[in-house]
Amino acid sequence: MIVAYRYALYWAPPVASPLHRLGSQWLGRDAETGAPAAQPLLPPITPERFAEITAEPRGYGFHATLKPPMRLRDGISPDDFIEAARGIVAGIKTFAAPPLKVGRIGGFLALVPAGDMAPWRALADPLVAGLDEFRAPPTAAEIEKRKKHPLSPAQDALLARWGYPYVFDEWRFHMTLSANLTSPERERVEVAALGHFAPIEGRPVTVGQACVFVQDSPGAPFTVRARLPLAA
Repeated sequence: MIVAYRYALYWAPPVASPLHRLGSQWLGRDAETGAPAAQPLLPPITPERFAEITAEPRGYGFHATLKPPMRLRDGISPDDFIEAARGIVAGIKTFAAPPLKVGRIGGFLALVPAGDMAPWRALADPLVAGLDEFRAPPTAAEIEKRKKHPLSPAQDALLARWGYPYVFDEWRFHMTLSANLTSPERERVEVAALGHFAPIEGRPVTVGQACVFVQDSPGAPFTVRARLPLAA
């Protein structure tokens, strides 16, 4: 198997689910197939502007980060990494998570849990820790990029140890829907998102798998490489 540029463990909804369809349409790309998806028309937001607003999350695919994107250490094969992830995931039972809702994180919009995040932490934390031996150290440029945004002392320590500042206690489940926005555009996009994702409002989320996403080359979009089942 050819080694991709970066690997990540994400949660993404099952392909047949309404959430997968709605998320793929919103971002304009299906991360499972890599195919473009027709975005909704959301006047007064123009199609061109909406494509710009969703450009960055579209590249990552509709997902929530569990183990952040990383390069593999020298000598590590993709199969080794995927099988290690499969083993960790297989030791975690399928669970029901709270419904998702449209929310704000700083200046961007995302789907966030409408309730306790502890069930998600029980999935994310073992993957962050258990797969770290496969991670290549971040480059100086990657560290500098992270530090362009102010970090707390705790986040700075996590960056130094785990290569990413938002893990464990600093991690928040979210499925990014937009770039950073300002008023009044943020409110217009938020209203559109509330309408678009209304079909999943109030529905608990059954979590039965995690996904290996890959980025084949720098700047390439992330796509699903493998879906790993949780224990029944």
